[in-house]
Amino acid sequence: MRTRCFLWVVAVLIGTALAFPPMTSAAEKKAEKAAQPCAPAMEKKAPEKPKAISATGDVVSADAKTGMLAVKVKDKDMSFTAESKTAKQSLEKVKAGDKVTVSYTEKDGKMIASSVKAVKAPAKKAETKKEEKKEEKK
Repeated sequence: MRTRCFLWVVAVLIGTALAFPPMTSAAEKKAEKAAQPCAPAMEKKAPEKPKAISATGDVVSADAKTGMLAVKVKDKDMSFTAESKTAKQSLEKVKAGDKVTVSYTEKDGKMIASSVKAVKAPAKKAETKKEEKKEEKK
């Protein structure tokens, strides 16, 4: 009988030990649920705008109708797509061989041109003066 009482006490102790941790975790779950409505509101962030990147090089080809532009930048050909009206209009003004600066963003693996600007070649004063002097001597 003594062993039965002992086993009974051990069984009650083990049962209570196993019963209480789930109760405390249930209370913790309630506290987490109460805190959750605030957490998603803080996590929502405005989508980041892609950073504009620029490249300067010589125009290989430009097609304003399709909005395609190919530019050779440091021995590397880059292809751009112009989607906006202003970018397409600027493609009408450039031709193969012109030096341009293209501002673009990368979207879905494509380079989307936001602006295309022709770069004027800097006037070389020293060379022009030498040429003038040579012409005057003749």
